[in-house]
Amino acid sequence: MILIFSPCTLKNLNAQTDSLPALFAGPAWLVPAPELNKQRLTLFTTTVAVGYTATLIGLNYLWYADYPRSAFHTFNDIEEWQQIDKAGHTVTPYLEAFYIMHVMRWTGIGHKKAAVYAGLTAFMLQNTIEAFDGFSAGWGASLSDVAANFVGSAVMTSQELVWGEQRIRLKFLPHFESYPAGELKQRAEQLYGSSLIVRTLKDYNSLNVWASINPASFNKNQRHVRWLNVAIGYGAGGMYGGFGNTWYDENGIYHDRTDVPRYRKVFLSLDVDFSKIKTRSRTMKAFLGVLNIVKVPAPTLEFNTKGQVIFHPLM
Repeated sequence: MILIFSPCTLKNLNAQTDSLPALFAGPAWLVPAPELNKQRLTLFTTTVAVGYTATLIGLNYLWYADYPRSAFHTFNDIEEWQQIDKAGHTVTPYLEAFYIMHVMRWTGIGHKKAAVYAGLTAFMLQNTIEAFDGFSAGWGASLSDVAANFVGSAVMTSQELVWGEQRIRLKFLPHFESYPAGELKQRAEQLYGSSLIVRTLKDYNSLNVWASINPASFNKNQRHVRWLNVAIGYGAGGMYGGFGNTWYDENGIYHDRTDVPRYRKVFLSLDVDFSKIKTRSRTMKAFLGVLNIVKVPAPTLEFNTKGQVIFHPLM
């Protein structure tokens, strides 16, 4: 669960007199404590510990239990999926670090300490997957994934330490590809699934990542449309395998679709920084904060390595 808390403080909030049963009573519970609140800190650390343990058990049972184990080893997958998975490994810890930081601020931890601790926490949480992969015979720990995890966490933390805010936000937005009927569609469903939820997580041909830049943050004299962002995106297409478009199906039949070009895409678009939209409602601030995970669909220009320039009315 992701929680976002208003950065405002409440002068009459007494952190020392909070109790867990009363912690969520009234609107003041959304407000960060002005100093370290032991009850809130206990709630936070307990929730993280329980959630982390449950995640480890779930990952082991649902994903790794049916595969043989091995001694810890690494696997070089830097060339796989045209680095779309690396982009995902950058955005995910960025988002985790950002929201963990806000929960830490809610407990009363200072801004800079919360930014550093949150970045480290997100980095270590993501690397749990690499540890599992490293002991699985069918995979291996990816050092490039570890590097991407570090970059994502560092992007969040460094902005808080230097600017005290997120002027450049990392976001997701899937743009689902339509696969042609026949073997390519069957292969895509085998790799990426068919439901929207599964494809949102796994379809590397449809997953685009964005760096959403807020110009107003660099120009304090700008008074209007401070919520308007310029977004630069990255995606890829034509991928029917991690490294190439050849594969064996479940019947052992070899498929060679190297005639389908694998290509990269760069996008230029507009976006919204919802944190810049003014509201007095703490609930609305929390809701707007969650919306900042995804880029707003907007007119977009695509430049790809096939030499095309494509205009998308909404993307």
